Amino acid sequence: MVGPRIVIAGSGSIGCFVGGCLADAGHDVAFLGRATVLDGIRDQGLRLTDFTGLAVAVHPATLSDDPAILGEADLILVTVKSGATSEMAELIATHAQGSATIVSLQNGMENAAMLKDRLPDSDVRAGMVPFNVVPKGPGAYHRATSGEIAIAAGPGEWAALLSTAALPITETDRIEAVQWAKLLLNLTNAINALSGLPLPEMLRARPWRLLMADQMAEALRVLKAAGIPVQSSAPVPMSWVPRILRLPTPLYTRVAAGMLTIDPEARTSMAYDLMAGRLTEVDQLQGRILELARNRRIATPVIAAVHRAVKSAEAGGTTPLNPAQIRAA
Repeated sequence: MVGPRIVIAGSGSIGCFVGGCLADAGHDVAFLGRATVLDGIRDQGLRLTDFTGLAVAVHPATLSDDPAILGEADLILVTVKSGATSEMAELIATHAQGSATIVSLQNGMENAAMLKDRLPDSDVRAGMVPFNVVPKGPGAYHRATSGEIAIAAGPGEWAALLSTAALPITETDRIEAVQWAKLLLNLTNAINALSGLPLPEMLRARPWRLLMADQMAEALRVLKAAGIPVQSSAPVPMSWVPRILRLPTPLYTRVAAGMLTIDPEARTSMAYDLMAGRLTEVDQLQGRILELARNRRIATPVIAAVHRAVKSAEAGGTTPLNPAQIRAA
């Protein structure tokens, strides 16, 4: 396929999976990332699997830790962790063409704005990746949950150009509302990280779901008070999710089966960050809700407890924890 040059700026789990799917579809894709990750791809190839039975192997032509490759890009997909956004913005400003489109496929609400502040003359768009990707060894990545990528609408028809059967991509003119819905769901990342459990096993236990429900209910109250709209990509409104989580387990299992597909071994990205001793994105998730709540004098004890528990774990505190221990934090 002849088309634009795409650079994956931050070749972690999401970047490698998205970039690998695009390369498998025939797109010209270059990967910018850490040598420790890229060396595994160089040695083993890039191998992608998922819960549907997807099995893809590609051998990218360009794997580099040199940001100069940004200068070749027509489209830059930013997939670094939120804490690295400012640094990546500087690299893009230094190396990329002014005509390149930049799409943030990151968690949190501030990343696209940070990129735009540093790149005011560029086409910078927010995006939302709903699915979870699990690393399975050097060069191997497994998509463990379902969902379609959404990006902000704009010139170029990028979604139509990039979308494939394995990687559906849509455009929306309500990307912030879609991102807020994803942030609400991503509040679960911290609870899963603290639990030490695969996500499906955690969801089968009602005490964990009650903790998730209480956290989301607090966040929904804060967003409503702040006048922030939320657009769910799930088949039900976000306001229903706490009630669904509180259902008895047999009923919850039947209802949830029609909402989301989850691989048996799925864990959230924050779980892998904690296991690897890396700083997490809890400040961009729970921390963002806490900031809104403080400004409006709204109590959010569960979110605050989860945030404190993750901060303690980052500093070497004990994990895993049970729901009662997290609430007590």
